[in-house]
Amino acid sequence: MALSKLTTFASAGSAWLRRIGDPLWRILTFSLADESIYPAKNLAASLEKGSLSVAYGTRFLSRIRIKGIREYAFEEDRYPQPEVFASSLALAINDLGAAKAGVSLCIPKAWAIVTTAEFPVTVKENLSDVISYELDRITPFSSEDAFYDFKILSENAGKLSVLVAAAKADFIRPYLDALSEKGVVVSRVAVNMSGFETLCRYIGGKTDRVFIEIGQGGYEGALFMNGSITGAFTGSFSEEGEKSKIDKIMAEIAPLIDTLKNLGKAPQTMVLLKDKSPTLKELLKMQMNQPVEILNDTEIKIGLPSDYKAIPYPAVGGILESLWIKARGLNLFSKGYHERAMSPKGLTIILILLILAMWVLYLIAPLNIEQKRLQEIDRQIALRKDEVKKVEALKKETESLEKDIATINDFKEGKPLDLDILKELTTILPKNAWLSRVRITQTTVELEGYAVSATGILPKLEASRYFKKAEFASPTFRDTRMNADRFNIKMEIEGIKKDEMKKEGTDEDEEE
Repeated sequence: MALSKLTTFASAGSAWLRRIGDPLWRILTFSLADESIYPAKNLAASLEKGSLSVAYGTRFLSRIRIKGIREYAFEEDRYPQPEVFASSLALAINDLGAAKAGVSLCIPKAWAIVTTAEFPVTVKENLSDVISYELDRITPFSSEDAFYDFKILSENAGKLSVLVAAAKADFIRPYLDALSEKGVVVSRVAVNMSGFETLCRYIGGKTDRVFIEIGQGGYEGALFMNGSITGAFTGSFSEEGEKSKIDKIMAEIAPLIDTLKNLGKAPQTMVLLKDKSPTLKELLKMQMNQPVEILNDTEIKIGLPSDYKAIPYPAVGGILESLWIKARGLNLFSKGYHERAMSPKGLTIILILLILAMWVLYLIAPLNIEQKRLQEIDRQIALRKDEVKKVEALKKETESLEKDIATINDFKEGKPLDLDILKELTTILPKNAWLSRVRITQTTVELEGYAVSATGILPKLEASRYFKKAEFASPTFRDTRMNADRFNIKMEIEGIKKDEMKKEGTDEDEEE
């Protein structure tokens, strides 16, 4: 039970650290040249039978815009000669103002071989070398006489599934040489079909679909899955009717649709119609038993120029493949060698230094603030030094007065006033008694006088709140002349502590 709790806690802690650490690491390793913020521009030239289509696009803060489009027609059903192609492309670059843009050459699918191969997962680190060595087994070309590239599709059960695209160098090199003579440097060589995959995913947001391009003399297409070409086909039409063309196309795409269904995915087809026959379009929709999208009728939200008449889809696909950070396209010019993305260290070092500087400031700033506050306090004290001395003198005088007042209050509260004692005696003594002498000290009161009955006076004195321990200081005797008892009574004042009185000094007698 304890081990299970510990494992659960460790797992939860690891997940929490990943949630916190991954965003922080992305920030620390973020490059100012990252494609998501770095501006870029590219010109894509799509080589096709009887035409050249050119699209010029830019990217800024991940937003892609098509700045210009050009199309050039050549002899029908024939690819343009390299010199003619290079002259037309140079003219388009000058016309579009794209002299500093990178150039992507998009070749026809018919020139390339797109296939998949499997390798042991142990060769993953050296896959570029393995593909170069095994290319003549995977394709009809060797690595010396081909332009090629690859990407890993999946890794499962110790196997790597790899997509490989290759084209014979002798087909492409004359065009590259002709462009070089015109001062045009090509940075990418891609397959048109790969551009179509990127275009379909960009406008539809879906990675799994069947794509087919239908022309008057033939067709070509592929199955797009997980952002890659997993199956491709090409065919031509004979002098048949449109119904026969649709039947032939359906026979090609039926296995691809079944592949999607077997994987539990909803089949969807994207069609590019170069053949403008409305009958062919309607027959195609009727024959399909799943959703069909016509690329010609689909809006592409990439800021196309307002004066365009027809979209050159292969060239637009090439632009997206070169500028869109999610394209995952292939560059046959690389010959399978990919630069490993290194985490930028410059920004990380700068951020770490900034953090350290902020931390130091966090520690030092309060000390500097407090030091300045102390200096200001000292300055204020120096300015008010004379006032402080006056205040201290007044404080001492106040303390002295308070002490005198306290002494008076103690004296007043510690002993009843003589007038209060006399008033009390006047109140409690009988009317037939009179006093001949009263002596009041700090603690005692002595009475001398005459009364009809002296013994009746003591209880009255004892009952007073001012007196206690009332007693005769000397024997009483009967004065026959006065016909009254002569008495001498001594008593203590209530609430007086003798010890306190001794500390105050000697007693002072008061007589009345």
